[in-house]
Amino acid sequence: MPRFSYAIPKASEITPKSAFLSRRSLLAGMGAGLGLTAFPALGRALPEFTQGPFSTDEALTSREVATGYCNFFEFGPAKDDPAKHAHALVTDPWSVTLDGLVDRPGPIALEDMLARFPLEERIYRLRCVEAWSMVIPWLGFPLADLLAHAGVQSGARYVRFESFDDLGIIPPAAKGLLEWPYTEGLRLDEALHPLTILAVGMYGASMPNQYGAPIRLVVPWKYGFKSIKSIRRISLLAEQPLPTWHAKSPREYGFYANVNPTVRHPRWHQATERRLHDGGRIRTEMFNGYSEQVAALYAGMDLETFY
Repeated sequence: MPRFSYAIPKASEITPKSAFLSRRSLLAGMGAGLGLTAFPALGRALPEFTQGPFSTDEALTSREVATGYCNFFEFGPAKDDPAKHAHALVTDPWSVTLDGLVDRPGPIALEDMLARFPLEERIYRLRCVEAWSMVIPWLGFPLADLLAHAGVQSGARYVRFESFDDLGIIPPAAKGLLEWPYTEGLRLDEALHPLTILAVGMYGASMPNQYGAPIRLVVPWKYGFKSIKSIRRISLLAEQPLPTWHAKSPREYGFYANVNPTVRHPRWHQATERRLHDGGRIRTEMFNGYSEQVAALYAGMDLETFY
């Protein structure tokens, strides 16, 4: 299994201090106070957060655009379906079950995670396989922290994620789209990479339901469908799992799903992408612009075959 190193981010990848402080002041004016950062309408208050590494200084997509245009197929196929239907998902209380090849299996409550793992703001590019993209300020913590808490056993090589399984809240338009509950998977070294986070908020507030409340995966060098929402189970496995989209259409949705402008999707040209906040098209970068941090994970692999 390839090894990775904790690469030092380039200066261009780090948000300038002035911009960070300006953004924090804006968020504070929108509802943060007494050490908490949350919009009251979103429910759960989050602990104070710090600025994490690897953040881009590119212009943010507005919160209104980001939360109104998303894929969460459990709540329907249209981009505005999640905002209409995801309120049915009860996110408090919430726990995530850790199982498989771990030393300490069992559920861990979200509140325990928030108390144990310091939150960071990570401003990442988000590239959808459908050739649109955003820039989003996530709030979360490294997945590696949770896996260290669970105690990864020596035989583990992969991580499988499973979303919520309350199928009774799925609207009729979503019931036949995919096999539920939704699942995803990463290689263990991908999961342990410092860019990979579990996000519990965005834009300085707790995660909206339509974006995967209360906790979702964010892997910024992969297409967005890899970043599973509303996680209920994380399993450490010896064998490669079969994610939902890969099982549905393996030619369109590879297990790795690394952003790669040289590999054509059967339905979408991947060399460029449409930025939602201005509608313009930009050139897609290999690994979504995170090559310096993650290319070593795939040294020697044929990235057009293992896509």
